[in-house]
Amino acid sequence: RKRQFSSGSSGFVIEGRRILTNAHCVADHTQVKVKRRGSDMKYVARVLAVATEGDMALLTVDDDAFWKGAEPVVFGVLPQLQDAVTVVGYPIGGDTMSVTSGVVSRIEVTSYVHGAAELLGIQIDAAINSGNSGGPAFNDRGECVGIAFQSLKHEDAENIGYIIPTPVVRHFIADYARNGEYTGFPCLGIEWQKLENPDMRRVLNMKAADKGVMIRRIEPTSELSAHLSSGDVLMSFDNVPIANDGTVPFRSGERISFSYLISQKFHNEQALLKVLQKGKARTLALRLQAPVRLVPFHTRGLPPSYFIIAGLVFTPVTVPYLKSEYGKDYDYDAPVRLLEKMMHSMADEPNQQVVVLSQVLAADINIGYEEIINTQVLALNGRKISNLSDLVSTVDGCSDPFLHFDLDYNQKVVLASAAAKASTGEILAQHNITSDRSADLERVPAAGENHAQQQQQRPKQTRKAAAPKQGGGAAAGGSRRGAASSQDNDTSIEVEGSPPPPPRRGKRSRNE
Repeated sequence: RKRQFSSGSSGFVIEGRRILTNAHCVADHTQVKVKRRGSDMKYVARVLAVATEGDMALLTVDDDAFWKGAEPVVFGVLPQLQDAVTVVGYPIGGDTMSVTSGVVSRIEVTSYVHGAAELLGIQIDAAINSGNSGGPAFNDRGECVGIAFQSLKHEDAENIGYIIPTPVVRHFIADYARNGEYTGFPCLGIEWQKLENPDMRRVLNMKAADKGVMIRRIEPTSELSAHLSSGDVLMSFDNVPIANDGTVPFRSGERISFSYLISQKFHNEQALLKVLQKGKARTLALRLQAPVRLVPFHTRGLPPSYFIIAGLVFTPVTVPYLKSEYGKDYDYDAPVRLLEKMMHSMADEPNQQVVVLSQVLAADINIGYEEIINTQVLALNGRKISNLSDLVSTVDGCSDPFLHFDLDYNQKVVLASAAAKASTGEILAQHNITSDRSADLERVPAAGENHAQQQQQRPKQTRKAAAPKQGGGAAAGGSRRGAASSQDNDTSIEVEGSPPPPPRRGKRSRNE
């Protein structure tokens, strides 16, 4: 591993002896320390919950001394366009608190860079720089109307910042209060298309007064897959009519993407859908679920999974893995097949993964395979590989004389089973690797083998794995000081953690 590093960010006190900040501010942390403005005392904080998609995190401090005299921030309602906002935080360029002012210029469903999700966001013209992340944005009545979390960096754009609005913040806090943990923002599990073309509407047997969007694809893991199909028309969500452009009424004179309605629901909460199937309208009631991604955008703080046999290193593809391999421009530099899986493919089952042969640790037994990198494993000895656990159990339980790996692009890797297993220990020792598999695979039973028998046959080993760096944001990279603020009680947040494994190829990823 590389040396650990620390970073600073902003945050603020809310009711219930809690501190609110951004998820990217505590990503990959091993320790979180907080300090109130005007104090020289740092306190160790605990992370209660992390809303990865919404880029929010809840912290608390067990020491009562920290909370003495602390007053929680009061949340306000969603502001109007042109309302004044004041962003408070500790950006780069100094150590004291910074206050910048601006106005609300846009309110719409926007892309959350760290969370890789589409949620309600507020665009403001106040400057948001590195270190501002997690700081509050106040209206002219002193109420918090959002959390600073990202900005637009472009040669043609100046002072375009974004804050997380209070409806999204309240959803996160309510989710934690209801479930004792973060369960996520649910989704329908569909891809849809606008129906602004009149000929398209006629082909779908829509009447002149009918409006809605056409369902293009449905995730196989979604509850909707059992009731709807491609070409059906989604006309309303919870009795709110959906227009042909996919928008719904928002506030007086405003419209917004209907995905906003979905994001306001909770995991396992019921929703009513009105759909048009072959010209006939029907109403469905279903429970919303968290999205299931074939290539996860986040690993939620878990160390990477891996498996090594005869020097062949296998791992599931995640966005953090692609970033570690190909740098911040991974969406251009990574193999096209893997990018297609990430952006367009859907999981057929909840635990499905894209397993790749990441690299080959050169040894006599794997001569000729050294140049294979990041290529998907399709099957092993004729058995389809759905996830890394599938691969591990197949290898461990293999009684065939050879291991036949079928890879993408019609590539094949063949190894003698007994020799492959016998050589693994020596190869691991040569590369100072303590285990042939990550800790999450330690209890995977071999195919056709009792787990207890398997554990008796395998000597116990110490598991070590470096955690990958999750997506970035304003305050996630480098070593600097910052602080978090409420109206009267400001709190600096200092995070210490392990950096991601250095990339073996390509560019190095770094958050700015």
